[in-house]
Amino acid sequence: MPDQTQPRPPCAPPQLAVIVPTYKEADSVAELARRVDRVLAGIDWELIFVDDDSPDGTPERVRELSRLDPRIRLIQRIGRRGLSSACIEGMLATSAPFLAVMDGDLQHDETLLPRMLRTIEDEELDIVVGSRYVEGGGVGEWNAKRHSMSRLATRIGQRLIHAELQDPMSGFFMVRADVLRSCVRKLSGVGFKILLDIFSSAERPLRFRELPFTFRQRETGTSKLEEAVLWEYLLMLAQKLIGPAIPVRFIAFSIIGGLGVFVHMAVLWPILGLFGSGAFLLGQSAATLVAMTSNFFLNNLLTYRDMRLRGRELLRGWFSFVLTCSIGALANVGIADYLFHEGHSGWFFSALAGILVGAVWNYAVTAVYTWKRHQAA
Repeated sequence: MPDQTQPRPPCAPPQLAVIVPTYKEADSVAELARRVDRVLAGIDWELIFVDDDSPDGTPERVRELSRLDPRIRLIQRIGRRGLSSACIEGMLATSAPFLAVMDGDLQHDETLLPRMLRTIEDEELDIVVGSRYVEGGGVGEWNAKRHSMSRLATRIGQRLIHAELQDPMSGFFMVRADVLRSCVRKLSGVGFKILLDIFSSAERPLRFRELPFTFRQRETGTSKLEEAVLWEYLLMLAQKLIGPAIPVRFIAFSIIGGLGVFVHMAVLWPILGLFGSGAFLLGQSAATLVAMTSNFFLNNLLTYRDMRLRGRELLRGWFSFVLTCSIGALANVGIADYLFHEGHSGWFFSALAGILVGAVWNYAVTAVYTWKRHQAA
């Protein structure tokens, strides 16, 4: 006989949680909640908005909705940003056995949600994907450039996951919660393509089906797709190929550091051409400063785009970055020189060891003192 002293829940636990990552979507969240409520009639659901501290009042708007309907919830993230990581946090914050992910800009077709739920249950699937690239689906009014980039990224993604998934770049899908929890520690959480991340991280091939939908035009706000999306996509692929032992930010930091070598030479070469070898010290100093500055702004734009420095913090961050990298350069030269003269190593391995030590120093220290400290200031 059940214990009659245990309090009963005020409502049935959710069967389906709809996770919506948001950033500056204040004008669309109420309409999205209304549409979800309409199409999921008869289903126990909850709607979880995961907001990256939008400055336009999105969190406040969601809180207003939640006071009217307790099935609507908010997770407000401070000091970090990213669609994939937001989706992961939202999916881990519910007890629902089925998890749907969709955008907050009304471009995904919410009327597909009930069919997704029936399909994943009736066919005992792991995941159901809203697909733009199966018969009956479409990309709406995309321009040719965006369409071609999406198809290229799709082909790359298909090679990574080794599955006949026509739209691995889709941001609209439904997954069993136990499938997500079984692979969550392997997810990179980088960029915008959480579906591809799940497929490539799963311990076994996933049972899936794609259902067609047509991508809608944005009704409110502006698109937040940037050139950095492709960069983050490539980083996520690199993380999957290399494995979790090397942080994805270190990969990005190292790539940008390599580009800094070309910037350095591009500044040094014309100075020597104009003033001769007697200006080497001046040219080397100028080239080093320009390369460090270039690296700082690229890292701020790409590697740490979720903690991007702005305003006064940008200047303070640049100063701490230059100071840290100057110390790293001294460590680089010192260790390389010691190994070459005292350690009896060849010049190549001595130089490589110096570069590695300098890169690790620069990455570790600037991560704390350039971005995280200033982000918290």
